[in-house]
Amino acid sequence: GKYIPDQSPWTLPDVQVDFAFPCATQNEIDEAGASLLMKKGCMGVFEGANLPVTAEGQNVFRTDRTFLYIPGKAANAGGVGVSGLEMSQNASRTYWKKEKVDAMLKEMIAGIYKQMTDAAGEDGTLEEGCNRAGFLKVANALKELGWVY
Repeated sequence: GKYIPDQSPWTLPDVQVDFAFPCATQNEIDEAGASLLMKKGCMGVFEGANLPVTAEGQNVFRTDRTFLYIPGKAANAGGVGVSGLEMSQNASRTYWKKEKVDAMLKEMIAGIYKQMTDAAGEDGTLEEGCNRAGFLKVANALKELGWVY
């Protein structure tokens, strides 16, 4: 690796990227960075941080409906899920072998993917499905709590 002041991996014109996994900070991929990624043939961005792509960058990705853009609420769910499994182990004072944790994580991620594809429908993108599934989860919780009818 090489550090280049005032640059990020997303702004370097000579670096080829098939898929991008921004995992450091918020707003690290802006409109210019998103445009450059797409110009270089990047096929998708999977957020590993909280909001690493600006709203303007997201709009660039949305110009190509075949481009895979997965928001952090889905792409980063594995870390959150395993953290929950770890808390369950600690609370019950048990130990699970890594194979069991891995199997539970795979099941969790498969469930998230199914929610995304179901909510996206035939014409929606995975991003749209992710956002719809998240909205429906909150809306259903509000209904179950009796806060909306």
